Formats: sequence, structure tokens, C-alpha cells
Amino acid sequence: MTSTRTTPSPTLVDRSPEVRMTLDAFGGLRADLFQNAFAYRPLPRMRPAGGAARLLSERTRIHLGLFPHAVVMVLAVIVFGIGYGVAGNAGPLALFVSCAPAGIVLLTLVRPVMAFWASLLTAPFIGFFTGWDGWPWSRNAFAAHLVVLAVVAARTRPRAAWWMWAATAVCTLFMEMFLGVGTGSDSVPLLFVSALALLAVSVIQIRRDAKRQVTAEKTVTAVERSKRTVLEERTTIARELHDVVAHHMSVVAIQAEAAPYRVENPPPELEAAFVTIRENAVAALSELRRILGVVRAEDYEAPDAPQPTLADLDDLIANVREAGLEVTRTVTGARRELPQGVELSAYRIVQEALSNVLRHAPGAAATVEVSYVLGGLGLRIANGPARGLTKPSPSTAGAGHGITGMRERVAMLGGEMTAGESEDGGYEIAVFVPVARVEQRDDEGAHEAEESRP
Repeated sequence: MTSTRTTPSPTLVDRSPEVRMTLDAFGGLRADLFQNAFAYRPLPRMRPAGGAARLLSERTRIHLGLFPHAVVMVLAVIVFGIGYGVAGNAGPLALFVSCAPAGIVLLTLVRPVMAFWASLLTAPFIGFFTGWDGWPWSRNAFAAHLVVLAVVAARTRPRAAWWMWAATAVCTLFMEMFLGVGTGSDSVPLLFVSALALLAVSVIQIRRDAKRQVTAEKTVTAVERSKRTVLEERTTIARELHDVVAHHMSVVAIQAEAAPYRVENPPPELEAAFVTIRENAVAALSELRRILGVVRAEDYEAPDAPQPTLADLDDLIANVREAGLEVTRTVTGARRELPQGVELSAYRIVQEALSNVLRHAPGAAATVEVSYVLGGLGLRIANGPARGLTKPSPSTAGAGHGITGMRERVAMLGGEMTAGESEDGGYEIAVFVPVARVEQRDDEGAHEAEESRP
């Protein structure tokens, strides 16, 4: 007994992208105008924004948020007035002819899609009771449907707006062609005016959505740029610290190897201790190069000259002065040697701050203050306002990367930093880096060694 395996034939949807697009379109129609037909969606308050809104009191801004609701109510009153004028021939149904379109306009405040269907389905009855004038649209139903289309379109998506226009066109042409009585019709004017109104509302919606999307993308881009800047700055710091630490570890290894030869007849314990120190220094140096070596770019070359320190500030300031920046340097406190990482970071902070002055405040004078205090090192770089330019030009304006790099260096050293505009319209950066006193650590080490003696 043999079995035959049948391969399922591809459906029409799989073969035809056009059919798939058509079904997707009708799926959008079902989602926009049928599934949400009875959804309760109250119109939210408007959030006043802008310079004019800030001048108003908080209570006034709260009431101003109801402005869209007030506009819809005023339009409902206008529709009621139009219906009251045409309800003279409606007899006992005058109340229905006058109030139904106005009530449908108010319904857009809570159930917008339901209001559209109510306006479309009640239009022929109102036209019948008002004497077939403009069939199937009487004057008040005409005005009410325009308002409903505009309000519902503003509260939904542009796709739903054009589905409403298409449904209105189909129903209107059907009633005019198959249920008409040979009188004049307002179908073409309604479709033309409603198309213009929906086009205007859709353009405003698309522009608002595009603006919101651009704002969101700018925010994401700014966050990503800030993260990338932090990573780049940390990479730069890691490279510099690699050079600093590698130098010191190399010195430790060399001195540990040479130390036994400086002592005549050293005891075996001392030789073993120095051997252990050298082995640990070499191992640490190898591990350091292996781990931190990954942060180097392929084309990165270690600098031949030693990393700069605060002693090189004179050369830095001289170069900046040659570029046209007037710089005044002040040093307070007793100068002392600081850890090389602190010296390097302080130099880089001053360098970046002066570069920012050149870029963002052309013609301004700058002041560099270096303070050697008891608990650490203080830096202050300040500049006055730009001369001749109130704002940085687009070609010189940066994205704040320099400030981010400074904060990274200060945070790495456990310090504090403030940056902002000064009272005279310039800019000021203040940094404090804690540094433990070497003398104090030496005294504590000597005290511990003395206590450990038998």
C-alpha cells in the first residue's frame, strides 16, 4: 500500500502581494471603524506649552486645558441653531431634528468613532423630516457631519480619517443614486469640503507625529552620543593610566632585581623577598598589559615623551596665548609632588577647559587657579563672556564632550566638579581632587613597623 504526499498549493494571498495589501487595508478599516466603534475615549485636557502659557497662573492653565472641549461645545450650539432654523417643517419631530446633530457633535468628546456612525446613519432620517432639501444632507446634518469628521480625524490616525471619508462617499452616493427623489443634492459639496478639512487635519497630525518622532530620535541620539563620549573618554584615561602604571611597575621590577647587589652579603630571606617582589611586579605588569592593551586602537602608538603633569602648565599656557587667548595663572599653597594620575588628570582638565574657551568664547580672558590644599588639589578655570559674539557660532559650538571627559576624570579620582555659567556671563569650572598626604602615610607606616618589632 503506497501513500501519496500532497504538497499544499500556495494560496492566493501567498501568490499575490496586491491581495495581501488589500486585505491589510481592510484589516485597518475593521480596526479603526468597527472594533473601536463603541470605545469610550474621553477627550484629554490640552497641555498648554510655550512662552505665553508660562505667563499665566496655574489655575488659568488648568482651565485653558479645556479649550478643545469648549470649541466642540460651541460648534454643537451652532449646529443646534442651524437645526432650529430648518425644523419649522418637521412638525412634532422638530426636537429630534434640532437636537440629534448637536448631540452627535457632543458625542465626539467621549466616543468619537460611534459619533461618526451616528452622524452618517441619522443623516437620511433628518433629511427626510426636513422636506428632502439637499437630500440626503440637510443644512444642520451637513454642518454636524463636517464637524464630526474633523474632530474624529483629529482624535484618530490619518488612515482612519480617509476611511471615514470613503464610507461617507459610498453611503452618500448610494442614497443619492438609489434613494433620491429627484431634488437637489449637497453630496458633492459635502465630499469636497470634507476632503479639504480632512486633508488639513491629516497634514497637521503627520507634522505633529513627525516632530514628536524627531524629538524622540534626538533624545535617543543625545543619550547614545553621551554614552559613546563617556566610553571614548574612559578609553583615553585607560590608555594614559596604562602608560603611567606600566612605567612605575617597570621601575619596581628593576629596583627589586638590583637591590640585592647593593647590599653586601644579603641574607637569603632578603634575596628571596626581592625575588618575590620582582616576580609579582613582572606578573602584574604582564597582566596589566594584557587587560588594558585591548583598549588601544590598532593604530595607537604609545607616546615617546612622558605623560604631562602640572609642571608642564607653563608650556600649555604659552601655547594657548600664542593662539590669541589671554590667560592668567595663579598658584596658591605649598607646591608638592602629587600622584602621577592626579597630575595627569589635572593637566588634561586645564587643557580641555582652555580649549573650550577658545572654541566657545572667542576674545574672552581666562583665569587658571591651582590650589594646593591640605586635603588635596583644587582647580578653577574661569573665563569672561565672548567679545563680539553673544552665542557660539555653529562651526565652533560643541556637544559638551569636554565637560563629560572632565567629569569622568574627576569621578575616577573620587573628586567633585561643578561647571556652569558665571555671574558675568562667562563660564566657570571648579574641581577638587582629594589627595592623601604622603608624609602622613609614611608616619603611619613607620609607626606600624615600630609596633611590629619584637
